[in-house]
Formats: sequence, structure tokens, C-alpha cells
Amino acid sequence: MIIYNVTVKINTEVQEDWLQWMRTIHIPDVMNTGKFTSNQIAKVLGQDESDGITYAIQYTCKDMKTLHQYTVNDSPSLQKEHNSRYQGKYVAYRTLLEIID
Repeated sequence: MIIYNVTVKINTEVQEDWLQWMRTIHIPDVMNTGKFTSNQIAKVLGQDESDGITYAIQYTCKDMKTLHQYTVNDSPSLQKEHNSRYQGKYVAYRTLLEIID
């Protein structure tokens, strides 16, 4: 199993709107691609929140082939929608984790 982890630091002034949009629009859209079996969103603790709040959104998929299909076929349009809504108000990076136990 693979965890696709997206870490986002979102500006405080739009954080509540962003979190609501993630829960009701973006994460359901990602899940509706059929590439992931589960997801979770977590607030990253112990970070300086003066310029934003950091969240980690984790999506689980069965293998790298499935993740590759997502990144090629689905991710560009979903990321474009996120960027057009919150451009200049966030920074993000992605990491991959392999579940071994």
C-alpha cells in the first residue's frame, strides 16, 4: 500500500474556507477518481502558525501503478482547481510513503 501525503501550509485568513472546501469538494473529488481506498486529514502540530496553519492530507492507494495513473490522468486538473482558488495563499509539497507492516 502507498500513502500519497500532501502537506499544505495555508494562510490563516483563508484557512477556515480552505478546510471546508477540502472536506466538501476537493477530497471527495480526489476520492471519486477511484484511485484511492481511504483518506485522512490531520493538522500538523508544533509548527509556527504566524503565517499559516499546516495540514497533512493522506490518501491511500494499492500500488505505485495506481498512483502513477492518478498523477498523470487526474492530478493536474485537481491541482489547477486548488491553485486557482487559493493561489498565493498556500505552499504545498508531496511525499510518498510505502506501508510495510
